[in-house]
Amino acid sequence: MTTTQTRRSRTSVLIVDDRPGTFTNNALSRTDIDVVLLRFPAERATSYLERWKHLPAFEVRSDESLENAAARYEVFVDGLTNKPSWFCNPHEPLQAEAQAFAGLVGLPHLTERQVSWVREKPAMKDRYAELGIPHAEYALVQSTADVEEFADRHGWPVIVKPIDSFACIGTYRADSPAQVPELTAGVSWTVERYIRGREFQLCALVTDGQVRAAFLSANPRPVLEVLDGAMNANITYSRGEDHPIDEAALCQQLVDAFGITHGYFHGECFLTEDGDFVMSEIAARISGCEVPENHGRAYGFDIHRAILDSYCNQDPAVSFTRDSAVGDLLLPVSPGRVRHVSDWDVLANLPGVTGGRIKVSVGDILDPPRASMASSGYVHVEGRDVHEVEARMQHVLEAYTIVVK
Repeated sequence: MTTTQTRRSRTSVLIVDDRPGTFTNNALSRTDIDVVLLRFPAERATSYLERWKHLPAFEVRSDESLENAAARYEVFVDGLTNKPSWFCNPHEPLQAEAQAFAGLVGLPHLTERQVSWVREKPAMKDRYAELGIPHAEYALVQSTADVEEFADRHGWPVIVKPIDSFACIGTYRADSPAQVPELTAGVSWTVERYIRGREFQLCALVTDGQVRAAFLSANPRPVLEVLDGAMNANITYSRGEDHPIDEAALCQQLVDAFGITHGYFHGECFLTEDGDFVMSEIAARISGCEVPENHGRAYGFDIHRAILDSYCNQDPAVSFTRDSAVGDLLLPVSPGRVRHVSDWDVLANLPGVTGGRIKVSVGDILDPPRASMASSGYVHVEGRDVHEVEARMQHVLEAYTIVVK
């Protein structure tokens, strides 16, 4: 990660503004940091734009090069009292374009090579191989025959996905040649060995190349299985329970390997049925769903404030005041018109429920993507440890009803 800026008396940060979210809403509410918005062509809710219209915003046009946009940006920031000296991109799909823009305007950014490492599965796994980090074997493929050839060497089932997939979009498990998805032309595809075991998520706040705080989450079921209806949840381990992985040491190893100097680091890994460690994927951006919020609720601190501080390479305030396990359970969703959905009060009074929201209403027409983040809402659930939280989440699923036709 390239850093060329010096600290100023009052921090100013350029934040990629792609969609509303818990972190974004918190960051844009800060009064101690000057926030400037960077927008790429996209549709956003009018109400969301109205809420933040008081903040300076620069929009990259759809019909211009990044170089021309950067030249316009320089004129734009000359009119600001405090030009941004730091950069934050919380959104995975915009990683390459956003980091390149930051580089053109002289802000700290991921290099092109780093973007490849954290976005493209082949480059990422080749880096693992260079460092001796255990990971699933993979191959680039263009046809079902290529997938079969890989499976002949490594066995069925296999995972087939685009090289830059996220949230399981375009990702499939194939148990036989008949289940291999159509490998769309114009998309670069990979196949990799299927890992049987428990899936975990790693998160870390980084400044000056050092992990300042690290968090471990468990997935009750592997993320890919939630596309077939398995419980879709992430649960942050309490500080007091046994952690099956040393998340701080592992995150530091990965931060060093990928040259991450500051900001939020996210990763996914497995412990196999035999107890072996296998690294999955990494990202240099905020983890999805409500995972960061889980960390803050579990440990009792303002996680979103700490995240933005880390993007400004300022030591985040991570004074923990609580010791519990907290998870976010994504509520099921299906395509069609909503005929009935539970009232929030039905869930709010269940054991361990501390917050959340139902995002749909009767009459809504739903067309959810085939993605791990698809849901009709979410519920934060707290407990003494991961096992208690998971059991309480099951009670929530049993109490929640949504009828879609």
